[in-house]
Amino acid sequence: MPHIVAPQIAPCPLPLFRAVDVPHVSRALRRGDVIRLHRGIYAPAAPWRELPPWDRYLARVHAAARIHDGLVFSHESSAALLGLPIFGDPKAVHIVARETLTAGQRTGIRVHRSATDRELVDAGSFALTTAAECAVDLARSRSEIVGLSIADAALRNDPGLTVESLVARNESRLDSRGRRVARWPLHRARAESESTLESASRGVMEMLGYAEPQLQTRFSAAGREDRADFWWADASAVGEADGDLKYDGRFGDPLEQLRRRRERDARLRRRGIRHILHWAWTDVADPDRLDRMLATAGIPRVAPPDHHRLHTARSALGSAARSARQQREPETSV
Repeated sequence: MPHIVAPQIAPCPLPLFRAVDVPHVSRALRRGDVIRLHRGIYAPAAPWRELPPWDRYLARVHAAARIHDGLVFSHESSAALLGLPIFGDPKAVHIVARETLTAGQRTGIRVHRSATDRELVDAGSFALTTAAECAVDLARSRSEIVGLSIADAALRNDPGLTVESLVARNESRLDSRGRRVARWPLHRARAESESTLESASRGVMEMLGYAEPQLQTRFSAAGREDRADFWWADASAVGEADGDLKYDGRFGDPLEQLRRRRERDARLRRRGIRHILHWAWTDVADPDRLDRMLATAGIPRVAPPDHHRLHTARSALGSAARSARQQREPETSV
């Protein structure tokens, strides 16, 4: 497996320690002072309870690296270490099997069959698949919405990565499992989607049959330049994937955030834009709600809804919406 220079690896979000470092570890567990992440690896319970699901998962990945030297992480585990989106609360740490291991499930660890055609990041005591390999892995094996969101984030984080290179990597793999499934998200990946919610929104819009919007369009009005997540010129409509974060106090006074939004919307209307839509994770997780918003604004429908893809997307979107309620950084995880 070829190795490349390591990008910035996400550090463990809380301290980890071994049983020998915890006086009377069994007693500490019973009191709820510590929690066990993996056999022999513990973390303080109080900060653990404050972590969002993706950071808990990242901690479990780092704990696995503490007890097994030379692991090669893949799938969601690689995504967590690379700062790519994590949907829901994954239970298993994913690794690529060495020759001495067979594929299967062990306690808290999912072992995947070794693939000699993978590029790896060398992180010292462990390795992980690159963002491109991770995007292909998840596009092949997860919901198309998850695959699209990961591929968008990989392109966004690495300017040297292209849609063509992701597609070529998928097509050239020796293992054909999931190749056809991965084509839908990989061919549609766009670096212009600036958050996981934008990626998921774009995927659901297509599944609902709506015309593809322009992304990150800039408008000048009243001496100010504003940028829209989505723009449909035929309907004179702007769409904003706001999430719930901007208005819950984590990013400043929510009243101030709402005031700025109203002022921005007013500038866009003076520019002649007729419809300005705002939606959050709950609207995307229930595609019927987003459908009603887009239809009311007159967004052109160019194809019938793809009910099969919408059905398979709902589970992933629901887990994303639940996780988003705890989210701290909108560009990182869901």
